[in-house]
Amino acid sequence: MNKNVKRSLISYLVLFALIFGVLALVSNGSQNVDKSYTEQNFAEDVKKGTVASVYVQQNAEVPTGTVEVTKKDYSKVIFYVTDVNDFQKQCEKLDLSEKKIRFQMSDVVRPSVLERMLPYIIGVIGFVILIMLMVGMQGAGGGGGSMANFGKSRAKMTSEADNKITFEDVAGLREEKEDLEEVVDFLKSPSKYVELGARIPKGILLVGPPGTGKTLLAKAVAGEAHVPFFTISGSDFVEMFVGVGASRVRDLFAEAKRNAPCIIFIDEIDAVARRRGTGLGGGHDEREQTLNQMLVEMDGFNVNEGIIVLAATNRVDILDPAILRPGRFDRKVSVGRPDVGGREEILKVHTKKKPLSDDIDLHEIARTTSGFSGADLENLMNESAISAAKDNRKFIVKEDVDKAFIKVGIGTERKSRIIPEEDRRITAYHEAGHAILFHVLKDVGPVRTVSIIPTGESAAGYTMPLPENDNMHCTRGKLLQDIKVSLGGRIAEEMIMDDITTGASQDIKQATAAARAMVVKYGMSAELGLINYETDNEEETFVGRDIGHRKMLGEQTASTIDREVKRIVDECYVDARKILEEHIAALHLCAERLLEKERIDQEEFEALFDEAMA
Repeated sequence: MNKNVKRSLISYLVLFALIFGVLALVSNGSQNVDKSYTEQNFAEDVKKGTVASVYVQQNAEVPTGTVEVTKKDYSKVIFYVTDVNDFQKQCEKLDLSEKKIRFQMSDVVRPSVLERMLPYIIGVIGFVILIMLMVGMQGAGGGGGSMANFGKSRAKMTSEADNKITFEDVAGLREEKEDLEEVVDFLKSPSKYVELGARIPKGILLVGPPGTGKTLLAKAVAGEAHVPFFTISGSDFVEMFVGVGASRVRDLFAEAKRNAPCIIFIDEIDAVARRRGTGLGGGHDEREQTLNQMLVEMDGFNVNEGIIVLAATNRVDILDPAILRPGRFDRKVSVGRPDVGGREEILKVHTKKKPLSDDIDLHEIARTTSGFSGADLENLMNESAISAAKDNRKFIVKEDVDKAFIKVGIGTERKSRIIPEEDRRITAYHEAGHAILFHVLKDVGPVRTVSIIPTGESAAGYTMPLPENDNMHCTRGKLLQDIKVSLGGRIAEEMIMDDITTGASQDIKQATAAARAMVVKYGMSAELGLINYETDNEEETFVGRDIGHRKMLGEQTASTIDREVKRIVDECYVDARKILEEHIAALHLCAERLLEKERIDQEEFEALFDEAMA
């Protein structure tokens, strides 16, 4: 918290203290009435001779009032009277003057206009201070504490001198960088494009999974072009007050025009550019007003004015079509997960300042980490460095990378967990069943690691393959082999234990999902043919747009789909069981070695497999 915010908070606290002080004074001005004391008690005290004086104060609502009785011991008591005139007559009957008791009655006291208005004034002042406090706190986080700055853009501008990131800092995204080099060239020398009548894209949408480097790419474009770089998140536009988001959009583009040529980067644009008219409550909310203003602004500046809008999202399917049309976001650049070569380049970047031992092969790590994004790889190497530091080593060894891979990909190993021997034996045969099928079936192996050490919350063990390469297409044969591998653990339990456990629930779920995808999505069923049978519930429902869609699937077709899925799983089950029965010696030997060592690597597994089958 900076000094200005602290100073503002202290000022507001002082103001609140003053207001509560005034309220306390006002409340203290009202008398404390003793409801248990009555006129009869007063008459008895007069007869006893304990009363020294009586002061009657008439209320504005005549004839009521309050009576303040001062006793000779200097104590006081105040009580209500419903009729001041009757009380005065009672006092005359009691002969107060003869008993030397002072009696005094005040005139009707009517509050002044200021006194009547004071509670309302205090309430208004308190409300204004509360609003100022809210605005001040939001302004402190977004670059201004006054009401005038509330509608100002929260975009952070990075000058060309401060932005040191270039395309050399972006690894594993060759094609993506080539797509963006045209933008850099235009910002550097726009005249050659204008002379030919070319129109540079107004906006470029970077689409891809989280952690693939979309924000880094945008910064690299600005760094290469040596132009100012405005960065803002889509959620920074939307506020609880209507009209603020639209005002911030206007201010952002006005600031960009003053600093042109420049780049505006809007991260997570789906927070503000979500498809309109899809909510259950319908429409004209603050978010849609902000989107409308953004659509107007992107159409407002000239084609070659020198402002390029870059935006990033991983949910392009929910964006409004109006913002995706040419003239707003003209080009869409897909930033996908890197391939083997890209992963190796990224690993080299993230290990530049990390000392590595000779047994670490970055190419092997790249092969093992299929499906990892750039952020995942950075996290993997960071966890490896943490593991090395924890063991008081000055460099990272292969064991550190293996530990980090298990921790990141599967979960932390729970070595201290006490597992009954029977459960360990079941897990050993379960994982051995998976491992043998991975090794025998040519499209899914080889095996990298087999372990019966519990990981995460519920996994009793794991079997990790080592992919040979990244496949763009998945064949029917590989899908069937994946199903067989998934069923291998359950089959091994049946063969050895003569019983089954709940440990294969996730495997069965994966096998069923793969078989269903073959039937309804990939057209790999001979009976149903080349027709896509996906229904609305197969994909994520967009609430409001898809909630009323009717399923275009007849009961007979649904029954046929279920029958085909079961046929595929049953056939894979028969084939997988046959393979395990043929390699029963390897199954026993692998399980025994797992019970002995808890974890075996690729070389040891292949050696024991060859030994068992010799």
